[in-house]
Amino acid sequence: MQDEIARAVAGSLKLKLLGGAAAASASTQSTNVEAYNEYLQGQYFYERRTKENLERAVGHYQQAIKLDPRYAPAWVGLAESRSKQADQGYLRVEPSYREARAAAERALALDPNLAEAHAALGWIQTSYDWDWAGADASFKKALALEPTNPSVIWRAASLAAALGRFDEAVALDRRAVELDPLGVSAHVYLAEHAYWGGKLGEALAAANKVVELNPQRPVVHSLLGQIHLAQGQPEQALAEFEREPEPDYRVYGLALAYHRLGRNKESDAALAELIAKYQGMAFQTAEAYAFRGEPDRAFEWLERAYAQRDGGLAQMKGDPLLKNIEHDPRYATFLKKMRLPLN
Repeated sequence: MQDEIARAVAGSLKLKLLGGAAAASASTQSTNVEAYNEYLQGQYFYERRTKENLERAVGHYQQAIKLDPRYAPAWVGLAESRSKQADQGYLRVEPSYREARAAAERALALDPNLAEAHAALGWIQTSYDWDWAGADASFKKALALEPTNPSVIWRAASLAAALGRFDEAVALDRRAVELDPLGVSAHVYLAEHAYWGGKLGEALAAANKVVELNPQRPVVHSLLGQIHLAQGQPEQALAEFEREPEPDYRVYGLALAYHRLGRNKESDAALAELIAKYQGMAFQTAEAYAFRGEPDRAFEWLERAYAQRDGGLAQMKGDPLLKNIEHDPRYATFLKKMRLPLN
């Protein structure tokens, strides 16, 4: 009886808050309590984003699917986890995104009106396909279905940022934070997009909020380091890079900070370690070379990133670390290759 009352109250509140948008997804509610429990555990671990936690998330989503193969949100969780594992370099890009796409399409087949399934597909189209028109259609559909869903909103913001529309991206991120003030991901993307858009104070505040909510969130200390570099504070940047829990992003950040501090031998050593140990960091290697004023090596690694379908390339337009090569004719040529707008 308590469960029935809780579901009724939650459903009523959700309908009021979303203006009826939730009704379209009523078919996605699993009647299998064990499947739903596995799904919730998957959500918990997915939000923590470390390599081990993403593996745990995948296991829980797969178990939820095994218990209830028609539970569309579990397929969405699997799609998002596989995408993130590829983005972070934890798994090979092509097979991971192939599985992510299949999971997102399965979710849509089960429930064409599930907003987060359209958003998951939009993420794949942005980060892996570089299909900007397709991603735009997916996010528009997702936002039309659930205009107040924070995770849909910040994912749509990532497409706006990829196309260089940073004011739009930041406005969407602010909306996501307003709707979900304790949502770590919303603050992460607000920090990233504000940084790319030159709003350094807002970026710093958002990144510090992430640290407050989850001190072990991967890549946030790396992002803080980059913000401090943009603010002309290399010592603070170095301290943040040293706190980064992800070893690949820590080494990458050290290459940047040591260069800005004039410690060239240490920067060389960090960059050499990045190349030797972390082949999945092709885009970040290109960023480091561009930041160090080595355009030929930067474009060499951009081409490697393209060959590897490195998801980082979706972030190249307006990237502060690539500023040194933006006036090189090869930069415009590469943007055309990515089918990204030149202005």
